[in-house]
Amino acid sequence: MKDILLKIIGNQIRTRSEDTDLDGQMEFITEGRFFKKGYSLYLVYEESEFSGMEGCTTSLKITGDKIKMKRFGEDVGIETAIEFEKGKRFNGYYDTPFGSVEMEVLTNKIDNHILDTGEGTLDIDYNISLKGLAEGRSKLSIEII
Repeated sequence: MKDILLKIIGNQIRTRSEDTDLDGQMEFITEGRFFKKGYSLYLVYEESEFSGMEGCTTSLKITGDKIKMKRFGEDVGIETAIEFEKGKRFNGYYDTPFGSVEMEVLTNKIDNHILDTGEGTLDIDYNISLKGLAEGRSKLSIEII
């Protein structure tokens, strides 16, 4: 296991007829851990008050171009899992402190440049629908610095 620093940038994307604007960008740097198990690489970090998920731990299991994200936190009663794989839909539930919401994720693109040495970048472009609450396109960029 290796201690790392992660730069995480999340963007909500607003699309108009012929152009795309980034809206609602969130960026933060946090400490995390990196390790390799079998054919998978793992990034694990604690969420902060800034991300709006204080008390949660996020774990990313990276196996080639397939990403499994888990968020969990006993203190806040949250456990959510999302799978990202280009062109595939994932259905599940997004836990919030106020209850679970049905969710659908469609992954548009994954650029995985995380090395076995615990260096590199990961970019995920996806559409998400939280039934009855919101729909949109998002980009998540993670850089090990």
